Parts: sequence; structure tokens; C-alpha cells
Amino acid sequence: MKADSDIKVAQAEFRDASKRDIEAIAALHADSWRRHYRGAYSDEFLDGNILADRRAVWTDRLASNGARANQCTVVAELDSVLVGFAHTILEDDPTWGALLDNLHVRHDLKGYGIGSQLMAETARAVLDRTPSSGLYLWVLEQNEAAQAFYEARAGTCAGREASETPGGAAVVGLRYVWPDPSVLIGSK
Repeated sequence: MKADSDIKVAQAEFRDASKRDIEAIAALHADSWRRHYRGAYSDEFLDGNILADRRAVWTDRLASNGARANQCTVVAELDSVLVGFAHTILEDDPTWGALLDNLHVRHDLKGYGIGSQLMAETARAVLDRTPSSGLYLWVLEQNEAAQAFYEARAGTCAGREASETPGGAAVVGLRYVWPDPSVLIGSK
């Protein structure tokens, strides 16, 4: 599997998102939520028109060609097909820094290093634009696979908080933090 992993990461291309990516990002986002948030988000919400919901979000975020000064979205492509993305809000929190608000990789490509590389690209963007910033994200308490992924990348759980999902369900989120995001790109 290691050889396949190296090939997939080597073949993936990473770039800043633009408005031409809205539909592909929305579709991947909706599919990821349906696969991984079942039991946390209401079935009614997940089985409804979640694609339209995500399309509206991404149209708002990328309509000006991704030019929001306090945000960055990086996409991963294989053979010109979008297979992952990471969306970050810079200077989101005075204590924790930039918020990695979304990180999604196509389900059949998990384990090939694309998520790790998206996190590295995110860390580079944060350090380039806000050099003294930390990085943090929220992960659902039920999502143990994601927690293990973040812990394997030097993330530390620094708290938990109850919130409400877009579909109206109550969930508990765990805050994972990287006070020095350079650990995600292999340098300090």
C-alpha cells in the first residue's frame, strides 16, 4: 500500500480554489457529510437537498474568485478532477489562531496522503499570511477516525464544546490545535 500511497500524493496537484470549483467542492462536501456525519446530523438534513445547501455556502465563499482576504481554500486534484479541499479562516480566534473549517478528501482516496498534504498546504498559507498564528479545528466527538488522523499529525485536543448542527441536532465537538503549524510541513 505504501507504493500506492506515494504514487497518489506524487500525482496530486494542489492549488488555490476559484469560483470554477464551486460545484465540485459542494458535491464533495455534501457526499462527505452524508458518509461521515450520519448519527450526528439529522437524517432529514443529510437526506434532503444538502447539495444545494453546500452549493450556497461555497458560492458565497468563492464567488469573488476566492478573494476573501481572511480566508483561503486549497484544492487537491488528480488528473484534473477535484478530490479534496481544505478551507481556512485566518485570525479566527485570538487564542487559537486560524480555523481549519473544512478538510475533506474523496472517500475512496483516504489513506493516500492527500489529507496530510492539504493540511501542509494550509499550514503554509497560514504561516505565509499570519506568521505568528496557530491553527485549530473542530471535529465531532463521534468521529474517532478523524481524531486519530489529527493526533497522528501532532494535533492536541484542547477542549470540547456542545453546539448545534446545520440540521438542528446537538453535537459535541473537540478542538484540536497546532500552536505551531509548521509541524504540519515538517519544519519548526
